[in-house]
Amino acid sequence: MLYPSINEIRKKADSRYTIVILAAKRDIIDGKPILTDADTDKPVSIAANEIAEDLITYRRDDLLL
Repeated sequence: MLYPSINEIRKKADSRYTIVILAAKRDIIDGKPILTDADTDKPVSIAANEIAEDLITYRRDDLLL
C-alpha cells in the first residue's frame, strides 16, 4: 500500500494525472538527492512522500490562445 495515501496526495494537485507526472519527473533513480526522510528505497514512494510534504510542487502557466 502506498503511504501517504492517494487521497492525501490528491489534495496537493488538481488531478491524479498531475501527480503521476510529478512523480515521473522526479528522477530519483538518476541520483538526484532525496528531500524526505522516507523509510523506503522505492522511487515512487519517495516521490509520493515528497509530494505529500510539499517538497516538490508544480505551477500551471496560463496558456495564451
